[in-house]
Amino acid sequence: MTTSPATIRRWRKYLADERAEAAVYRDLAGRRTGEEREILLALADAEARHETHWLELLGDDVGKPLRGDIRTRLLGWLARRFGSVFVLALAQRAEARSPYEDDADATATMAADERIHEEVVRGLATRGRNRLSGTFRAAVFGANDGLVSNLALVLGIGATGVSTPIILATGLAGLLAGALSMGAGEFVSIRSQRELLAASNPNPETRTALPFLDVDANELSLVYRARGMTEEEATAHAAEVMRDLSVDHSVGDTVDDHEEIGSSLGAAVSSFLFFASGAIIPVLPYLFGLQGVAAVVVSSTLVGLALLGTGAVTGLLSGGPPLKRALRQLAIGFGAAGATYLLGLLFGVSAS
Repeated sequence: MTTSPATIRRWRKYLADERAEAAVYRDLAGRRTGEEREILLALADAEARHETHWLELLGDDVGKPLRGDIRTRLLGWLARRFGSVFVLALAQRAEARSPYEDDADATATMAADERIHEEVVRGLATRGRNRLSGTFRAAVFGANDGLVSNLALVLGIGATGVSTPIILATGLAGLLAGALSMGAGEFVSIRSQRELLAASNPNPETRTALPFLDVDANELSLVYRARGMTEEEATAHAAEVMRDLSVDHSVGDTVDDHEEIGSSLGAAVSSFLFFASGAIIPVLPYLFGLQGVAAVVVSSTLVGLALLGTGAVTGLLSGGPPLKRALRQLAIGFGAAGATYLLGLLFGVSAS
């Protein structure tokens, strides 16, 4: 049976994509060590198995090697230069777009592999997201708060009809006040969270009391029951501890969420800087001497572009569709700014 040219082109495209994806995973593995490196190399090997399938189908029609699609090539370029959680998030979305489930020429095993690959990459990306979560959360929220709140402030004040110097002074005051508030709020929030977690950690001095416990009526089992063990488990574990006091048996699991919570100082500084970097954007037209409608249009345009960018990045890291997240961010930001602008118009009319 003769294979149609369209089918051959499709197979060759799949072959090119598999080769490009395997290269992405090898490039990512080159920037990592230990278990993550091994996992990425295993993914590359799996893509090589898929490559073999298309080579066998193509036979003599394999032709000159094609380049992978633009998204996969871009992913490879990013992997070679950065190897960050952003690349893993993109790879996760790429695995989710696999066409094999709807293609009769791909095996069920290949389609299942792609599903599993998505979850493997999601797990690797989650590790990176956890490492980023504290500081990144402060950075994204800080930038968005700066963009939206200061745009709303500038437009609201401007709509009342005050002069440009007053609008500029208001915008700069809003920038400084908001950045200080965000930085202080993040510092207090994360420091308080760490202190709450620290309060849940076992007291290391408790161990010094173990040798003096009454073996027949010791209360060590109550510690383990309070930590979540059943009565039987707690009694058995307490007996084990009392039999061998030379072994360092912890009376509870230490709570250490450094990766997930992030540094309080780092989050505070990030929040301050990113709020300020977002809040300065609505003020830029006024700093450069624009006034009236021109200043409003330029300010809104710049903020709109920034909101699209932060929304897309947030969507990418969360594994969601970047465009949808970007448009949602834009709608929320412009909705808030539009409301304050209308209020400014209302007060401006009332004042006059």
